Amino acid sequence: MGIVGTVTRRTFLIGTAAIAGGVAFGTYLVKRPIENPLLADLKDGEAAITPYIKIDASGITLITPRADKGQGAYSIQARLIAEELDFDPATAVITPGMPGPAYYNSAVLEEGVPFPAYDDSAIAETARQFMSVPAKLMSMQMTGGSSTVPDGHHKMRMAGAVARETLKEAAAQQVGVDRSQLTTEDGHVVLPDGKRIAYTELATTAASIEPITDVQLRPSSEWKHLGKPTQRLDMPAKCTGTEKYGIDLVVDGMVHAAVRANPGVGAGVKSFDASSAEAMRGVQKVIAIKNGVAVIADNTWRAWRAADAIDITWEQGPYPENTDAIFAEIEKVIDQDEFRDHRNRNDGDVDTALTAGDVFEATYKVPYLAHAPMEPMNALVRVTDTECEIWTGTQIPLFVRDHAAAMTGLDKDQVLVYVQPMGGSFGHKLEDTHVLQAVEIAIAMKGTPVKMVWSREEDMTHDYPRPGSIAKGRGTVSNGQVETFDLSVGQSSLMADWFGRLTGLAIPGPDATITTGSWDQPFAIPNYRVTGYRAPTMVPVSSWRSVGASGNGFFHDCLLDELIHKAGADPLAERIRLCMHEDSRKVLEKVGEISGWDGPSMGENRGRGVAFCLSFGVPTAIVTEVTNTEAGITIDKVYTVVDVGEVLDPTNLEAQVFGGVVFGMAHAMNCETTYENYAAQQNNYHAYEGMRLYQTPEFETVALTNAKKIRGIGEPSVPPAAPSLANAIFAATGKRIREMPLNKHIDFV
Repeated sequence: MGIVGTVTRRTFLIGTAAIAGGVAFGTYLVKRPIENPLLADLKDGEAAITPYIKIDASGITLITPRADKGQGAYSIQARLIAEELDFDPATAVITPGMPGPAYYNSAVLEEGVPFPAYDDSAIAETARQFMSVPAKLMSMQMTGGSSTVPDGHHKMRMAGAVARETLKEAAAQQVGVDRSQLTTEDGHVVLPDGKRIAYTELATTAASIEPITDVQLRPSSEWKHLGKPTQRLDMPAKCTGTEKYGIDLVVDGMVHAAVRANPGVGAGVKSFDASSAEAMRGVQKVIAIKNGVAVIADNTWRAWRAADAIDITWEQGPYPENTDAIFAEIEKVIDQDEFRDHRNRNDGDVDTALTAGDVFEATYKVPYLAHAPMEPMNALVRVTDTECEIWTGTQIPLFVRDHAAAMTGLDKDQVLVYVQPMGGSFGHKLEDTHVLQAVEIAIAMKGTPVKMVWSREEDMTHDYPRPGSIAKGRGTVSNGQVETFDLSVGQSSLMADWFGRLTGLAIPGPDATITTGSWDQPFAIPNYRVTGYRAPTMVPVSSWRSVGASGNGFFHDCLLDELIHKAGADPLAERIRLCMHEDSRKVLEKVGEISGWDGPSMGENRGRGVAFCLSFGVPTAIVTEVTNTEAGITIDKVYTVVDVGEVLDPTNLEAQVFGGVVFGMAHAMNCETTYENYAAQQNNYHAYEGMRLYQTPEFETVALTNAKKIRGIGEPSVPPAAPSLANAIFAATGKRIREMPLNKHIDFV
């Protein structure tokens, strides 16, 4: 018997459907219906009842509103729908559709509640469920926080099930049998005599009947598309180079634009001389824009060269002029009550414990980090007196629409945003500065399509990076066990910066991301305190893959590892002993099993490190093995265990875990963004190296399925990657490294 998923008329999003030739299905499990974006601009022969599935005589179109930035979002959304609709999603047209409030993300704000993920009490669950309310009211059509699968797991399958049963009812009415006698298979309704009627032949009839909303979801034992190793739907295009990203778009009559903005991000222009640039071949116009200058030319290369030829005098940056001065401001706030942002963890009596024993103290530091995706920021925009069209890769399409409307003076429904596949993001495209630059240029070129592409240098130096952060840790041990853990973390608020840029509002309360990944870890240390201190806003910052946990995973686990070493305990055994969350404990036990853990030492110049972080609801444990050679450290093998609950796509899960570990380790090894004279110094990949192919270790990944809730996997393997490597280096060399990038203190082969 399948899982019963009853949707009432009140909770089913209804639109008009009195058009012959087509029908669209979907469900939306909220009490108040929201306008269906598919109702806009319907063509003859189409109909739209709900937002996710449209069927007409030509075929099936699936709306997959979570943006695809390389993590397989389109593919998994399509499979969630197709599993219940019972057809091959590879035969459908898959599109993000036009943005609309109906596509708000009900799960993206859950991480903001002041309860750790392992707390499944009634009050914690109520708080998480409540977070869908502001998400709905603010029309948070947003991709991020590893929330695509948690958000869509139920409602997109319900959309498929409602469509399936409604098509069966359409067939039943056509042939005069009861719907209970019909089944479906591969895009067809199957009649009792075995005759098959294609869904596309039933669309007209289905459009004229009431949707069937009392439906059953199929149990996982009957799944055909989910839960099995499979190829992502976008792989053929990506492997053959035929995928079209935003940067690849071409429209008739378009011009090309390049920009140079103040290297002191947020500051403006005192003056500029564009005479040399204006004389260069292909240049059509040079204009002033907010915080910089833009060049319009007949191709991107000429626009870039001309932009570099402009003589610009910049205003002074709005923050300290170099990295040392910035970090000095961060360090000042730690342990100062006036700067305390929050203290979500305060178990036992830390102050008394710290006066009663031998106190261990250490300071840790993580740098600012650029997002640096392969595809630099770009947008194609056309503005007329009555319309603004925007083609771009974005994770925040409704914010893009609304901001563009404000700039152009048009109504929101006159701004059309065509979301494109992205060549990476890591949080970079949670911003729309680049799009608004393109809109500003397009306003000056009224009626002409303008394609604006940032150079790599512009992209790297005008990113909103991950915040730099400092943590001070203290602790005590007793009888071979960790007794006291006290961590103070200081950084500027990425949520205040990012939320302020998008909404113009202050965040309503503390910024939990300052300590996310440290205060919320499932360890029962008798005296356990984590405090976040908010530094002044300096370099504008934003979300970076795994957000607050990206740095806090390093702080928390490295301090814990040092205390365990001081206690003389085994690093894995003590973590398991302290772990009070069953699912997390099983993850730690499993990583010990698959790695053959028998201690951190593996012989002379060889060692292994273990690290754990619970982020985005996913307990993740990593064991990393390294060798210390005369030329430097080699990373030999990485074992990773995660628990995301139900695994929908084992192949993509493994790829995302692998990619997250490489991403986390590569940045830990080599990367930082530093500032001099207000400007970011690392302006291209030569100064911001990832992990080279020859440095990439062997990987073994296991996914457990003990968790009650289904979770996303795009980010959780990032936070424990860096500490597992640092802990392994200590095991092999005896050298503790408390600052990233690690290559400041040790060489890598």
